Order: sequence, then structure tokens, then C-alpha cells
Amino acid sequence: MFALSRVLAAVALAALAVALPSASLADGPADNLVDNVRPIPPKGNPVAPEDAAEIKKGLAELQQLIKDIGKHDLLPDVLIFEKAVRWALEYDEVYDGPTATSKGKVAPAGTNVKKVLAAGIERVKALKAGNAPWATQTGGVLRGYTSKIDGSVQPYWLIVPTDYDFKAEKKHRLDFWWHGRGETLSEAQFMANSPGSGGGIIPAPGALILHPYGRYCNANKFAGEIDTFECLEHAKKHYRIDDSRLVARGFSMGGAACWQFGAHYPTLWAACAPGAGFSETPEFLNVFQNEKVEPTWYEKKLWHLYNATDYCQNLFNLPTVAYSGEIDSQKQAADVMAREMKKVGLELKHVIGPKTGHSYEKDAKVEVNKLIDAIVEKGNPEQRPELKFTTYTLRYNYCDWIRLDELEKHWEPARVHAVYKDRVINLTTSNVAALDLFLLQEKFGDAEKVKLDGDEFPISVKKRPGQRVFLGVSFTKIDGRWTKASRKPEPGVVRKVHGLQGPIDDAFMSAFLNVSPTGKPLNEKVGAWAQKEMKHASDHWRKQFRGDAPTKKDTEITDADIKNNNLVLWGDPQSNAVLAKIADKLPIKWTANGVQVGDTTYEAGTHVPVLIFPNPLNPSKYVVLNSGFTFREYDQLNNARQVPKLPDYAVLDVTTPANSRYPGKVVRAGFFGEKWELLKDDGK
Repeated sequence: MFALSRVLAAVALAALAVALPSASLADGPADNLVDNVRPIPPKGNPVAPEDAAEIKKGLAELQQLIKDIGKHDLLPDVLIFEKAVRWALEYDEVYDGPTATSKGKVAPAGTNVKKVLAAGIERVKALKAGNAPWATQTGGVLRGYTSKIDGSVQPYWLIVPTDYDFKAEKKHRLDFWWHGRGETLSEAQFMANSPGSGGGIIPAPGALILHPYGRYCNANKFAGEIDTFECLEHAKKHYRIDDSRLVARGFSMGGAACWQFGAHYPTLWAACAPGAGFSETPEFLNVFQNEKVEPTWYEKKLWHLYNATDYCQNLFNLPTVAYSGEIDSQKQAADVMAREMKKVGLELKHVIGPKTGHSYEKDAKVEVNKLIDAIVEKGNPEQRPELKFTTYTLRYNYCDWIRLDELEKHWEPARVHAVYKDRVINLTTSNVAALDLFLLQEKFGDAEKVKLDGDEFPISVKKRPGQRVFLGVSFTKIDGRWTKASRKPEPGVVRKVHGLQGPIDDAFMSAFLNVSPTGKPLNEKVGAWAQKEMKHASDHWRKQFRGDAPTKKDTEITDADIKNNNLVLWGDPQSNAVLAKIADKLPIKWTANGVQVGDTTYEAGTHVPVLIFPNPLNPSKYVVLNSGFTFREYDQLNNARQVPKLPDYAVLDVTTPANSRYPGKVVRAGFFGEKWELLKDDGK
């Protein structure tokens, strides 16, 4: 194996670079030019030929050792090293060096890659020998899991307290720390050195700190959002985590993640501590980016997916302590949250570091920790007696013991106010068509009735000593009146439900499979466009979400593929055999005669539909036509831009070339209705 002396010489500087990812480069008008977009991630630094040869030799050794092991439950903990090194070389993503170290020496490009490679070889040799010392290690520990979305391995750091007893039964508080924007934060850069507590925030003794990679630099949205839950699921298999003491923390882009996770999943956390960041799209871009934002009507509606300001009422359920530097432009995030919270009767606790820019001020940091630690010590209450919940989509549909199953109309505010008092559960709702209550006997054992928008329904939560019993009660609105029952299935009717509600980007938050065409296209121009866009989608999935997009030919799709995946069908009903099977079952018709949307037909030779719809071959999964995730190169320059750019469907004129914002000229776009039907007004 190669010598480590040169590797270790640069550890001090590299550690700082990983612990505090570089600030966003998207700082002004230079990144507001659609026709002049710099690549994200950027091109890496050149590696000396002798160093590249040394890394390739070590990588081959690592790959052979992995092959020797075969299947093993802990294999993802090793595979993350192989992927990090291979991608750094293969995709020109070596971002360290040459940099002067504290000893005056020069760390060449590839130092971090070598360090990661050395650690991977050491780990795989231990695993081959039947050992896994990292599994009982304290301090910073690198772990890896296999994502259910695309089968990729993804890393995360877990800081394990020095007094953690691996044989005990005590459960520990866990703080998530979401990192800041780092356009050069490749896997190798992230993995090279432990980030420690992150931003110098040190929680109460005994707490675990989980640093998600977050699939790179997407502000923990889309697949980056699911990464948080996959990290948590994996960590729970190996460490004792107290579900009642989960804490949301982060700074800058990580602060944006805090606002997002706190507002959208308000009863998951015991406390939320966002630092700086952004909390919505339009105002932030105007202040931080000096950008005049001019959305289409559907883009404006789609801001409701991630704008934390729209969900601010949910912080009624979640103690939140925000931090900002007094002279930091990103103080704007907490200011607009405070403004919107005040409109719904809430007061934001906002700690401000005097005369401080984009960093934590020393005394303010102590105050934030003191406040958060006191909150978390009490733990997250189980089944609160009062809840206030707002959502705009069934993607975010639960709050403690309430789950929304249907909305009257997506992208309009749906609200629930629930109070349990004097044996009555009183619920007031708006824009809700179906919901479930999950009532724990210890909390609701005396409940006698539910009062829902004035209608009364008797219930009985029977107490069973020594048992934890949940009562599930379902309510559905029929002809404007509530009834105590689930909705009966209607033949041939599918409804928008959680995980099956759109828009197009939602298909890439669970397992998906690109299906490439093998037949002759209806039109050569459209066929060429589809091939180019499929490649674009795959390339940018790798760049922005750090996985290889799963792909199979249309002639190779199996029943298992249809059962387990959202199918992304590329091509047209003639070139793609799977699309041919379902084309007549979609609300938008596509034949050699044209693309028909309602009463309007668009020329087939120049137009193509993109859409998301429940797969007629398996209505529990999506089918997507000719689209990957919908934000493009321009939006990658600022995380607040990384929101859906297309709704449930669109018709594109492909005679207008694709650019950094759109895959073609959007001549029509809209949302399907709650029964996935085509609406006359396109869902406006």
C-alpha cells in the first residue's frame, strides 16, 4: 500500500475545509444569466500522473478486496470508499490542493482522495478478516447505506460520544446537523475528515450528532430530503436512538434544511435550531441574489412545496430557536419566518449575534445551546392535546396523531386545528376531504366523541392495561358532509394520495427506473430530443443527487420492475414498448396525429408531452413521460431555486432548443385534479 506521510501532512487544513463547506458562490447578478451558467459541480484540480497511477492501483486493490468479501450486511460501510475514490477520478472531481499546510509543505491534489482510499482499504481488510472495529468506535465514524431510491451507496458521519456504552440499553439524544453549501463537496471531500460537532455547536453530553451528506448540494430537497430519513433508519439499526429527542440543526444551507424539516415534519423533532439559510424562494432570491423573479403561474404554485413560510403555523407544535448574525444577509430567513408566524399568532424565538456576519457569535452560540438543551431535556411530547397543521400537498400529510388522506384541491392551504378536552376531540378543517386519527389509549382513553367541523361522531378508545393500543378512526367527506368511514374504492378511479400526488419531481423521491426506447420513433426530431433529454437527466442525476440513474431497455422490463418502481418512460408510443401498452389509458393522448390535451391537438412532429400519472400497469406507482427532475443548470447556482419547474404535465415545443432552464418551449402546463383527471383550466 502507498505511504501515508504526504496524506497526513494536510489533515489540519483539509479538516477545516470539510467541517465548514465553502460559502455559496451564488452571490450576485453574475449567476443570474441563463446563457452563461458555470458548471455545478465544477471541474476538479489536475492530479499528478504518478499520484493518479498510485490511486488507481490502490483502487484496484480495494475493488478486489470488496469482490472477495461478496455479500455482507456492512458492505455499504466499505462501498462508500470505493465510490468516493472512483468518482473523484472518473468525473474529474478532485478538489483539494495544491495548498500550503501549517508546516509550510504543499499538499498535492488528490491528498483527500488518497486518505479516503487508505481508510477504505483498512476497513475492507478488517471486514474480510471478520472484524468491524468502526461499528464500536466512538468519535467521528463514517457509515454508509444503500438508498432505496436508486440503489446508490451514500455516506454520513455519526459523532458518537466517548462515553457511549455499546452494551447498555440507554437511548441517546440525536442531533441532525445539515451542512452548508459546498459546490466542491464531493464524496471524497465530505469523507476525508470528521466534521465534528459542526459549526462549533456542541449539544448536551451524551448526544449523537448525525451529519448527512444529503446527496451533495441540494439543500436537502427531493432525494436529498429522503437521505435524512434513510440515514436515520440506518443509524437506528446500529445505535440506540431516543425518538423523543431528535433535534434539527444546521447553518447556512443547513439552516434552510432546518426550516424545511421543522415546518414540514413538525412533530418528528423535539426542537429545531435553524441558523441563517433561507426559508422561501422569491424574497430570498431578491435579497441574496439580487434577482427579479418572474415565475409562471404554475411555478408560483409549486413554491408551496418547499416554502417554509407557507407551513409556518406548524411551528405551533415545535419549539424553535433561530439564530442569525446581525449583519448577515441571510438573517432575512428568520425575519420572514417571524413575520409570517406573527400572522398566525406565533412568536419566533430569534437569537441574534451582535455585529456578526455569516457565522455564530460566541455568546449567542452559548445561548442557543442553553435554550435547545432545556427544551430537549423534556423530550418530544407523545400525542399532544392540541395540534395546528397546515399543508399544501399530501407529500406532507401527517402531524402527530392526524394524517390527511385526501385534499379538496392541491396547492391551496389545507388546515386542521385539533383540540382534545373534556372527552371530546374537536377538529376544525379547511380544504380536507379525508383524514385518519391514530389515538393512543394512554392519551385518549377517556374520549367519547369526535366533533368534526360541527358534525359529531361517537368513539371508544378501550383501555387495555399493560398494552399500548392505537385506535385508528377514518373520516371521509361525501357530498360536502363528513362520514365516519374510509372512502370506498371506485372502479377505474385513482385519487391523489400521499406518495401519489405529483408533481413530476415526486417520482424521484422513491425507487425509479429509466426505461429507454428500442423501437423506431414516430418522428425523428422528437426521437432525437428524447434521447438527448434522457442522457441529460441521467448525467444530472449523478451530478446533483450522486447516484447512477437505474436504466433498462423497454424490452427488458419485468413484472418486478413494474411492481417496485416508478417507471420513467423515454420516447413515444411507437418507440417505447411499455408506453405503447398504456398510451390509451393516459389523460393526454399521443399518436402519430398529434398530442391531444382536451380539445386541443399539438403537432406530433414538433411537440412532446411530459407528465406524471399513476401507472395503469400498477396504480400504486408512478409513470413519468420524458422527464427527469425538473430544475436545470441555472437553478443549481442557488439552492433557493431548486424547486419544481414543471407541474403534473406539460406540452413542449421542441423546435425551441433546451437551455439551462427548460427542456424546450413550454406551450401548455397544468395540474391534474384530485382524481388525476384533466381539468379545463389546467388546475389554475
